[in-house]
Amino acid sequence: MRSPAFGPAIVLFLALLWATAASAQKPERGSDQILSGTITGSDHQRYIRAPFVLPEGTERLVVSFDYDGRDHKTVIDLGIEDPHGFRGASGGNKASFTIAPTDATPSYLPGPLPAGEWALALAVPNIREGVTAQWQAELWFLRGAEAQWLPDAPAGRGPGWYRGDLHLHTAHSDGSCDSRSGQRVPCPTYRTIEAAADRGLDFVALTEHNTASQAAPLRELAPYFDDMLLIPAREITTFYGHFNVYGVTSFLDFRIAKGSDNSFADIAEQVRSLGGLVSINHPRLPSGEICMGCGWTMPGADLAHADAVEVINGSSSASGGGPEGPVSGIPFWVEALAQGHRLAAIGGSDNHDPARSGDGAVGVPATVVYAEDLSQGAILEGLRRGRSFIDVEGSGQVHLDFTVRTGEATAKMGGRLRVSDSAPIALIADLKAPVGTMLEVLVGTDLIEARPLDGRSDSHTFSLTAERGTRPVWLKLRNSDGDLVALSSALVLDVE
Repeated sequence: MRSPAFGPAIVLFLALLWATAASAQKPERGSDQILSGTITGSDHQRYIRAPFVLPEGTERLVVSFDYDGRDHKTVIDLGIEDPHGFRGASGGNKASFTIAPTDATPSYLPGPLPAGEWALALAVPNIREGVTAQWQAELWFLRGAEAQWLPDAPAGRGPGWYRGDLHLHTAHSDGSCDSRSGQRVPCPTYRTIEAAADRGLDFVALTEHNTASQAAPLRELAPYFDDMLLIPAREITTFYGHFNVYGVTSFLDFRIAKGSDNSFADIAEQVRSLGGLVSINHPRLPSGEICMGCGWTMPGADLAHADAVEVINGSSSASGGGPEGPVSGIPFWVEALAQGHRLAAIGGSDNHDPARSGDGAVGVPATVVYAEDLSQGAILEGLRRGRSFIDVEGSGQVHLDFTVRTGEATAKMGGRLRVSDSAPIALIADLKAPVGTMLEVLVGTDLIEARPLDGRSDSHTFSLTAERGTRPVWLKLRNSDGDLVALSSALVLDVE
């Protein structure tokens, strides 16, 4: 407990800290309950219990607290208890906090949220004689999609293209690195986030195998890495394939087995109901004792339940002949597009050691997403819409987008367009790449045209023809050595 006697510097520091803490993200909707009270000089160095009832089914509790009288050096410290005991105290250093089964604001304990009587545990280190102060706490009882994540998001940046890594592992699954004494150890989360920051990434997703325990360190790290979006994610690892889910912290039963009631569709629909996104991982990796369940052999899986495919996996590229080698996910993705599925192309490093360099290093490859803002909801929506391309080398030196036009109808990369087989079709590519880069335009598996970039224009127009049926259109960029450096999501033509 602090001394009730505060110097001017301490008082100023606490005021600034409280103002910063008060800016932490809260639900945009109105609160579910408000608690309030009054303290006077007689409450000096007393503890106050403010009870409330937590409803059944609450999956995340959010509390925002404030009080007046600071100009008279009034101080109220904040804590909370559940029906079984104390769940944490942040004193005067946080104006809001959250508690969920997987994560909590530092100072508070994550874990089950039992229904029943909870209470704010308030302490009054200082209030002067003759002073009266009012306090108020807003409470939110969240469940479902809105309970999944409330990070300290970066300041609003507005619409733009954002770069990130969508496949990373740390000590919360099988990530490892060298310790300070050179021993191989499970690698702490902050090392991977630091590596992402050093790469200049705008967002990252920690995709630990079948666990959401990484949500807790992400909650702690988000306020410090306040120029980067930290997305909670998970690699659902089964006997029949792996798939990443993004934007979800709730428990997901990953146990799919012969004779079980659980299925890929069941998990995917639960993820979608919670506002999350589903991506098939490294689908063409072989499955066996070296990599158990790594290839996509999911029984009865309908790709209508997926939103994206990990077309390029950095770690697999390093050991499997590059991004277009035998284990590339590109053929799987193109075949699924031709079957009518709308699936974004994404890439991820699948990094397990933040000190790694080359293919599979943090941010190699990077997925670049057009989003309305650098926020979890906006990034996931950009991916759902297929507004993404893969920067294979993670260099940040390439850009890839395109529009298809026929008559007065247009659609952007990631969209869908119905056209006549006799109608002229124009593709307008919006590009950035070093001089000498080769642009390839593909319809399905057919290379329609290859054009070198001379640096004189960022816009290139092509005339397309396509046979009747479902025809995915997509682009590649190759460097002067012929290596793949970028790959776009597809636009689907329904040719009649």
